[in-house]
Amino acid sequence: MYDYVIVGGGAAGCALAARLSEDAGNRVLLLEAGPPDTDPYIHMPVGFFKMTGGPLTWGYRTAAAAETQGRQIPFAQGRVLGGGGSINAMVFTRGQAADYDGWASDGCAGWSFRDGVLPYFRRMEDNERLCNEYHGTGGPLGVSDLISVNELTKAFVRAGQEAGMPYNSDFNGERQEGVGVYQVTQRNGRRCSAAVGYLREARARKNLTIKTNALVARIVIERGRAVGVEYADRDARGDAIVARAEREVIVTAGAIGSPKLLMLSGIGNPVALERAGVKPLHALAGVGENLQDHFDIDIVYELNGPYSLDKYAKKHMMLLAGLEYKLFNKGPVTSNIAEGGAFWYSDKSVATPDLQFHFLPGAGVEAGVPPVPSGSGCTLNSYFLRPRSRGHVTLHSADPADAPIIDPAYIRDPHDLKVAVEGIRQSREIMNQNALRKYIRREHFPGDSVRTQADYETYAQQYGRTGYHPVGTCKMGVDEMSVVDPQLRVRGIEGLRVADSSVMPRIVSSNTNAPTLMIAEKASDLIRGRAPRVDASAEKKRDMPAIIG
Repeated sequence: MYDYVIVGGGAAGCALAARLSEDAGNRVLLLEAGPPDTDPYIHMPVGFFKMTGGPLTWGYRTAAAAETQGRQIPFAQGRVLGGGGSINAMVFTRGQAADYDGWASDGCAGWSFRDGVLPYFRRMEDNERLCNEYHGTGGPLGVSDLISVNELTKAFVRAGQEAGMPYNSDFNGERQEGVGVYQVTQRNGRRCSAAVGYLREARARKNLTIKTNALVARIVIERGRAVGVEYADRDARGDAIVARAEREVIVTAGAIGSPKLLMLSGIGNPVALERAGVKPLHALAGVGENLQDHFDIDIVYELNGPYSLDKYAKKHMMLLAGLEYKLFNKGPVTSNIAEGGAFWYSDKSVATPDLQFHFLPGAGVEAGVPPVPSGSGCTLNSYFLRPRSRGHVTLHSADPADAPIIDPAYIRDPHDLKVAVEGIRQSREIMNQNALRKYIRREHFPGDSVRTQADYETYAQQYGRTGYHPVGTCKMGVDEMSVVDPQLRVRGIEGLRVADSSVMPRIVSSNTNAPTLMIAEKASDLIRGRAPRVDASAEKKRDMPAIIG
């Protein structure tokens, strides 16, 4: 018996477990389907290149879609303690104030930027360089500048300025627009995931239990209330175990795992549930809907010399890099690979930046890109920050071990494709500036054959991929498709909340790790009754769905 059972040991789950267990009177159980975060590549920043396609993911692929030429695109989701924060590129961005003010104006009272979320961003942060109205210090999440910035990344920042972008030393400050080097979730040259930042000290608490390799099959619901979960302990190899929660079950399994678990538990669209072999218990049409993700498109250049991180693929160079890291805590091993970035506008009519760029001083980091012949290259990718397309997640079967059907609906809205193409055009413009030209032998991918609008569109459809930022499938709000209310409570079920990226009503204009941690921080106060109360009259009233059986 526990007070709180948290399902999903990703970024949000780790943060919630740490915060709720601060009260010694709370008995907290954190369940994670994957293993502990003991793989050494997790903690060495440059190890990112091995993470997104490795064994610490669920191995998901998207459903084939005409808009992406029938491809089943790899769709990495972390399956390890720390979740996406243990395998991602550690880029620390949090989006625009307008993102969160938009949530609030759509009915998510209490989630505006200045009053609703900024205090939680500051509370979670331990920034080595910045401390002001936008940044905090002393929090559990280490945020730092890169220790060693590659010379190509520095050239990229100059090239962005030559292309007309202002230099920006802080994408999370007063303004987002511009070009610069990303701050990263690292501390002392090592990855600072939520598992590290939040749990390293908290895991010693007697009132916190962490179980890894524990796949949750369903939420146990009795008389309209969540009272626990049923899970399989793969370490014990025994029968299914029921962990009961006296206060709440909190689902933090991510934008794919959270709706999947709700549906396995009979919560969702009754017709779709029955089709998958699940007995409907509670009708909630929005579960699994509203899926959004950034559609990322790479361009790759071959270099005329060994300037990039690619040179460390050779064994003797790899050894030298490892020694430099071990002896001096610097060098290429401290790189997050996606070192530089920019936020910019697709056209003059856009009020805030709607394109984001990541510069990687290396090639072949992502699957599907042909290798550079000389073995030395660099990559620039871009994506539309606010896609209009909406996809969904549905069950393939009633088996908890079975992968769900994931349809992100990439570029299904023609506007998304239009802006995606503009991102490719601007990427080429940046890469053709003087600051970078002296390093480049030729454009390797897509190459000279892509010239017309039709060429660009075909290239995007053929090679675009996930930006690793799925959100929205347990949407927060007050309309008929909302799954949780602004307090993150699942509508119509007592004692059940969702508190991760799946509750975002609209995707934020940036990477999503920091916003996900903010949601968990705020959720911990909502659960403990510490968050400011929201006037219920500000919310649009509607009838709650009925219990089916």
